[in-house]
Formats: sequence, C-alpha cells, structure tokens
Amino acid sequence: MNTFTTIFLIALVISYGIQFWLSNRQKNYVLDNRASVPDAFTKTVGLDAHQKAADYTVEKEKLGEIDSIIGVVFLLILTLGGGISLAFKLWSSFDFSPMLTDLGAVFTVMIVMTLFEIPTSLYQTFVIEEKYGFNKSTIKQFFKDQAISLALVLTIGIPVMAMILWVMDSIGPLWWLAAWAILMGFSLLMSWLFPTIIAPLFNKFTPMEEGLLKSRIQGLLTRCGFNSDGIFIMDGSKRSGHGNAYFTGMGKNKRIVFYDTLVDSLEDEELEAVLAHELGHFKRKHTMKMLIASSIMTLLSFAILGWLINQDWFFSGLGVETHSNAAALLLFMLVSPVFTIFMQPISAFFQRKFEFEADTFAAENAKASKLISGLVKLYEENANTLTPDPLYSAFHYSHPPAAIRIAHLESKM
Repeated sequence: MNTFTTIFLIALVISYGIQFWLSNRQKNYVLDNRASVPDAFTKTVGLDAHQKAADYTVEKEKLGEIDSIIGVVFLLILTLGGGISLAFKLWSSFDFSPMLTDLGAVFTVMIVMTLFEIPTSLYQTFVIEEKYGFNKSTIKQFFKDQAISLALVLTIGIPVMAMILWVMDSIGPLWWLAAWAILMGFSLLMSWLFPTIIAPLFNKFTPMEEGLLKSRIQGLLTRCGFNSDGIFIMDGSKRSGHGNAYFTGMGKNKRIVFYDTLVDSLEDEELEAVLAHELGHFKRKHTMKMLIASSIMTLLSFAILGWLINQDWFFSGLGVETHSNAAALLLFMLVSPVFTIFMQPISAFFQRKFEFEADTFAAENAKASKLISGLVKLYEENANTLTPDPLYSAFHYSHPPAAIRIAHLESKM
C-alpha cells in the first residue's frame, strides 16, 4: 500500500457513497409520491399504472444497489486483493508468447467479470421484469444472448486489444495517439456494421410493409431530407414488452428501426412524431457531437494512461505486481470510473439538452400533441416513474423527467 492506495479507497467511498445516497433519495421520493398521480397526468395515467411504475422503479433501484455492492467487492478483489496479479501469474506459467500471455490475462479478467454479472441479470429479467409483465424471454434465449455476446467479444475484441497492446509495446512514448486512432477507427467501423451484421445476430429485422404507416413515415423522411437503407420492424417482443424506436448506422448504411411492441402500442401519427424526435437527433447533429466529445475524452484518457504506465505507484498502489502495459490498461479500465463520477451529471445535462432540441424538431415536423400522447403511453406501458427525485434525475437521467418534457412540448403547440 502507498499514498495512491489511500486516494483510491477515498475515491471509491465517495463515488459509491454518492450513488447509494442518490439511489436512496430516488426510492424515498418515488414512494412519497406513490399515493396520487401528478397533476399533469391525472387525465391520462391511471393510479394503478402510476403505482406500478413506482414499485417497479423501487425494485430496480434495490437490485442496482446490490449490483453496486457486488461491483465494489469484485473491484477490490481484482485490485488490492491480487486478482489481476493472479491472472497474469497464471498465464505466465504457460509457455506462450508475451502477447498471448497478456491477452489471456486481460480476457480472463473480463470474462470472470461478465460471469459475476449474470446472476443479477437473471434476477432482473426473470424476477423483476417477469413480475411486472415485461419479460418475454426464456432461459434458453437469455444464455444464447450471453453466448453470442461472448463470442463477439472474443472474435472482435481480441484482435483490437492485440493491436492496441502491440502499439503500446512497439512505437514509443506516443503510443497513446496510435491506440486512440485504432479505437476510434474500430468504433466507426462497428457503427457502420452494426445494423447489417451485429444486430441481426440478436433480433430479426423485417422491412416495414407497404401501407399508410410506411407512406406517412416516408413523407416525414422526405420533409426532413433523411436518406436511409430502409424502415424495419424488430422483434423486440421475443425478449421484452418494452417499446422503442431508433435509427442506427452511418452513411448509406443507416436504418430506421421500430420495435414491434411500439408499433402495436401507438397510433400512426404518434409513431410519426416519435420518429421525428429521433430524426431531430440526426438533423441537430447530436450523434456527431457526442462522438466528438467521446473521442476527446478517449484521447485524454489514453494520454493520462501514457503517463501512469511509467509510474510504479500506480501498479503497487492498486495491488498489481506485474508492471506491464497490459496490466496498466486493464487497471485503468477498471479504476477510472471511480475517479470520473463527476462527469456523469455533466454528460446527462447535455443529453437532456439534446432531448429538448429533438422534441422541438419533432414539434416542427410532426404534431407535438401526438408526440405527447405517444410519450404518455410509453411512460405508462414501460412503467417509467412520473415522479423521479430531482437530484437523482439530474445525475442519472439522459432524458428530461416526464412532467418537464411534456411541459416543454406543450409550449411548442
């Protein structure tokens, strides 16, 4: 242990202390407002639905707290408990090349972390989601998804990690610039491939049938000057009763996707308004702005790692005996969230700002009243609480709270 160990532990206590404090505020605030529907929704949301959303929110928060406790314990086991050092010692005992040894140790830790997350995921899906009528998945489907995700991590992640480790070992002190370029290039490639290669591994995407809805949507796309590779319906109902819509991809490989649950829930004009909101993100260049912000933060992170990698106290302070580039990269990925919690409310603030801008765009290119009615249906059907704690939502919510968002849309009518 050294001074950095103390700093790390203090940061860990502060980071998770804030999260538990906010979670407790959220639970109490939601329960305190459970007895009656907020005034803005008394005509559109029933008391039973409001109370269902409150109970669902509280149960998810409780599970989130348990998940956080498991995360803290596991992080301490991996770092100060010697877990990372054990993984590198294990792989060093085999007669492999240094690269294979590093990759084996890194992915062993990542796979073990994934396995530790499975129990809470199972409970979320087959207890909480089942209790509130959202789960449509099966145990077989759940583990099939896990297997596909793991296969993707291994087949795609290992080559990318190998390239990053190679530049760390080979090109000198400015390796972090090359590593950043590799990661950004990979991110762009995956964004381009996701609609046609990755997403179909998990879901079936069916082109929207010709008819009034498709004509209405194509009219909206024409008005907004948006070109896509097609409009698709995704079989989201095979896993969940939750509904959503999004567009994905880059360049000519963009797709518009509606969950089948959403199409079944909303009227055509409401679906048009929801899509107009999503198009607002594109037209206001929110995706590009977030990509630029993410690129800058990633570059800064790699630059910091480029300095930390030469500091013995960074390794010893976190309980790692193996002073290697791979160990430094793994440590940084695990520990940096503890020190960057202050970035979360800043990011959430800008995301909520983008949501307001997208709502304004939707009100200009579709009917604000239909977006309001569509959102209210989604709040009710997805059991989203209408009464989140203000501090909790400011810290965590990427979308404005329901009442604030509806009031903003009403001002555009």
